[in-house]
Amino acid sequence: MGEVVASLSSWLYGELHSISTALVACLIVVLGSDINQLLRKTMRRHHFVVRTSVFILINAFGFGLAIVKLSPVVAGQLAQLSPAWLCGLLIGCFIFIGCWAQRNRHV
Repeated sequence: MGEVVASLSSWLYGELHSISTALVACLIVVLGSDINQLLRKTMRRHHFVVRTSVFILINAFGFGLAIVKLSPVVAGQLAQLSPAWLCGLLIGCFIFIGCWAQRNRHV
């Protein structure tokens, strides 16, 4: 079993940039509806053009920038983990995000 985890983890190290991008994107998808709901409440009294502009700035540029800037940071942190921890942590993180999405009716 240890050889399987080591083999899987060595493959994961080579894909950390893509994996961290997926992890950050999944978090943003789950959090995005809450952020947009808060944004709707905050901006409801403003003019349509202002609301639309803020929506575009937050969703297109804010979330995009978060993915681009946070992914390398997450990848760097994950690269410091031992192979056994890396494999377990990634599986646990994606299961947690999936359960969280299910509970919040995103799935």
